[in-house]
Amino acid sequence: MPPATTPLKTEPRLSRPVQVAEAIKDWVVEQGLRAGDRLPGEADLIARFGMAKGTIREAMRILEAQGLIKTRTGPGGGSFVHEVSRQRAKALLGNYFYFRSLTIDDIYQLRLLLEPEMAASLAGQLPDEVLDRLAAIVDGYAEPARSPDEEREQHIASLGFHALLAEKASNPLLGFIIDFMVNLLSDLTVYRKLYAPPNLELWERGRDHQQRLIEALRDGKPEAARGIMAAHMETAWSLMRGQEAEMLRRFISE
Repeated sequence: MPPATTPLKTEPRLSRPVQVAEAIKDWVVEQGLRAGDRLPGEADLIARFGMAKGTIREAMRILEAQGLIKTRTGPGGGSFVHEVSRQRAKALLGNYFYFRSLTIDDIYQLRLLLEPEMAASLAGQLPDEVLDRLAAIVDGYAEPARSPDEEREQHIASLGFHALLAEKASNPLLGFIIDFMVNLLSDLTVYRKLYAPPNLELWERGRDHQQRLIEALRDGKPEAARGIMAAHMETAWSLMRGQEAEMLRRFISE
């Protein structure tokens, strides 16, 4: 017996292939499918959703572009549920903000709200291996930068410190949002050249905050960790705003 036709959620602004793609996602959730599970073949999907072959194929291409399915050819091939990687999710979300001219204020407003809470939640929870990795990151910029290129690399490495903390967050949504913001800030720093000219105060105060934060995390002191991270975000926000203003000044003068 052919499968019962699954009704589409009709939304006039969505094309038919997009509606089918959304219906397939809903069906996958309803069936409790997991990454690696095989999806029905094309003939079954045509019967289930009552759509033409071209519409089904376009819907599957949409899902594959979103990273939600993976298609393999050859023996044992077909379409399979695929888990979107953290890196791909950040890239897809980053596309949304590509033309929205985010500023340092936009990013640090959220960082100041979220990162101190994450730091407090991690106090006393991180294994020595992770704490040692954090310390090694800070040791990587033990001396101030001697050139704009070195300053750029130190900025990126310093943001890697925060990305590692986000990776270990017990709240996966909080960790992802912070990791995403760190990624945005890294891109913003590079393509707007916010690392030039080198900023000795930003290096010195940022490194001090990170070293003290590691000790608070190691000693299991959530309030200290929260306070240090808040001070770190406030200082970085102020100094990075200055870097952004300098970049705009250079742009206007040129």
